[in-house]
Amino acid sequence: MNTTMKSIFAACLMLLTTLAWADDAATAEDNPKIVVEKAVNGILHALENRKDQSRLTEQDREAIRKQVEGRFDYREMARRSVGKAWKNESTEKQDAFTKTFRDLLERSYGNRLSEYHGQIVEFDSAEYKKSKARVKTRVVDANKTTPVEYRLHKRDGKWQVYDIKIEGVSLVGTFRKDFKGPLKKEGFDGLLKQLQEKVKRLKAKENA
Repeated sequence: MNTTMKSIFAACLMLLTTLAWADDAATAEDNPKIVVEKAVNGILHALENRKDQSRLTEQDREAIRKQVEGRFDYREMARRSVGKAWKNESTEKQDAFTKTFRDLLERSYGNRLSEYHGQIVEFDSAEYKKSKARVKTRVVDANKTTPVEYRLHKRDGKWQVYDIKIEGVSLVGTFRKDFKGPLKKEGFDGLLKQLQEKVKRLKAKENA
């Protein structure tokens, strides 16, 4: 398992347990910690209601997708992962890349959500710095405690996650390193094509 997949898997563990459900939507928009908790609760609820507990169907993925909608800023994740080359591309190409980037994340770690086995997550209060915030957490397993940190910013008046750090390693930073070579060799279009082909292979494998 490469560094990116390890980070994604650790992050998915973070998304599988929670403290308490927050009903006040207005409060959630103003509290980064609650944004994370509500996403976690929604994902957990979707997993608990699966008909087949051994895998994820497309219906399960859609249920999970609805829970993170508006709470994870995939466009910002994609932009930061690409780096400087992003600003040179048209809005249409940026949109296409964001969609593919999200598909890759969902297909890469989606199936691993079914591997959750009762890990406990501890949440600290949100820490603020100007227009950004971070929520430090710990994934507690039988033999190990893994620090996981969510980085959030405000977009359209709502707190959204734009990066996740696992044991101090940035998920976005890891993708940036992975994308650097293809960007230099084949450019933005070449990288996008590579990711699209990878998503296609992952989907084919699921349907095999």
